[in-house]
Amino acid sequence: MENRVEIIICGFGGQGIVRAGYIIGYAAAISEDLESSFVPSYGPEARGGECASRIVIAREKIDYPFITTIDILITMSEPAYKKYVNYLKKGGIILYDEDLVELDDRARIASKTYGIPATRIAEELGNRIVANIVMLGFFTSVTGIITYEGMKRAVEVGVPARFREINLKAFDIGYSYGEKLKKERESEEPLRN
Repeated sequence: MENRVEIIICGFGGQGIVRAGYIIGYAAAISEDLESSFVPSYGPEARGGECASRIVIAREKIDYPFITTIDILITMSEPAYKKYVNYLKKGGIILYDEDLVELDDRARIASKTYGIPATRIAEELGNRIVANIVMLGFFTSVTGIITYEGMKRAVEVGVPARFREINLKAFDIGYSYGEKLKKERESEEPLRN
């Protein structure tokens, strides 16, 4: 991990965007002993409005807790993608719900893009609301910023007890999906001397 990583997870109200941001920040600070800040924002509508969580993770004290350029954009809706992709730094990473977001030419600024059908996976588990946790498992796998154990502990703490089991299952599925995707991409890369 670099000294400072700026992350935005975005979508619409009702997708658990704020909770996911909180869990990332908690995992970084408590499980990984890193510095973190978490700033949620959402539109006036309780459900369906625009929503984002801004997380800064750093090895040293965070003197400015707000996002300046996005290192990692995690997007779970098309409007959110369109709003934030222009702030992604060159060489950044995009993670997206491939059923809800269609990347365009602006995504070329990213060094890597990773898609997962997070909402579809959550629906197959029987509860669409755990799509955010599927995405957290995926994020944990493909970025490696937070360990599997650290993020899983944060999920256990960050979700209501009555939904803990389904959330942990959603996390594991998202993580496994990321691991499989990384292996597939590694096998596609040409060998270098």
